[in-house]
Amino acid sequence: MTPEQTAGAVREALAAVADPADAVFLQRFFKTGPGEYGEGDVFLGVRVPQTRAVAKRFAGLPLLEVRALLDSPVHEHRLAGLIVLNAAFARASGVRTRDDAERERLAAFYLQAVRDGRVNNWDLVDASAEYVLGEFLLDRPRGLLDELAASPVLWERRVAVLSTFAFLKAGDASTTLELAARLLDDPEDLMHKAVGWMLRETGKRVDRALLTGFLDEHAGRMPRTMLAYATEHLDAETRAAYRAAPRRS
Repeated sequence: MTPEQTAGAVREALAAVADPADAVFLQRFFKTGPGEYGEGDVFLGVRVPQTRAVAKRFAGLPLLEVRALLDSPVHEHRLAGLIVLNAAFARASGVRTRDDAERERLAAFYLQAVRDGRVNNWDLVDASAEYVLGEFLLDRPRGLLDELAASPVLWERRVAVLSTFAFLKAGDASTTLELAARLLDDPEDLMHKAVGWMLRETGKRVDRALLTGFLDEHAGRMPRTMLAYATEHLDAETRAAYRAAPRRS
């Protein structure tokens, strides 16, 4: 029997598989203490595979109910809402089910959630940005990502960078490299990791020469964490050479 497609039913399903011990661990793992990046976030104690399993049962959740989940202070509620949104966007993008008006509506809904501060931890960004905004912008102008990359809000900047994963998977590294160059001086370690990760994927998925060309020009300015992530898959000698590049401002 199909479960009732409401936010309340999703919340009940998540509560049924929650583990208080996991909640304590996740509160620490996602840095929810005072002054930390996830300050104030609340966890039930549901691991990602379980959250995905619950979300799969609510594939028909209306957007109004998805919004109710995204408005929740509970992390797993927001993650479940985003997973449902991803699935809805994928359906609207299918070869036989393509609906451009629906894709536009869902992308706008996602962008509003980002701007309203509902996609507000690194795992929430990473689980959604490429699958909705990135896929939507594949064949569209990408100036919106420039706007997000210039935001004072960490999560909006991370959405900009992680959205480009969809482009990389399609063989296009242009926007990734443009944003990476702009974000070399970003103050946040979570951005250094995100940019370095996408640079690494540029070399792995698109063209190693594009990565090494970027590193030749910028390695001396890249934050250490960004450089470490970007060079992870290179051979030891090449990796060491880039990491030893003279530092410059």
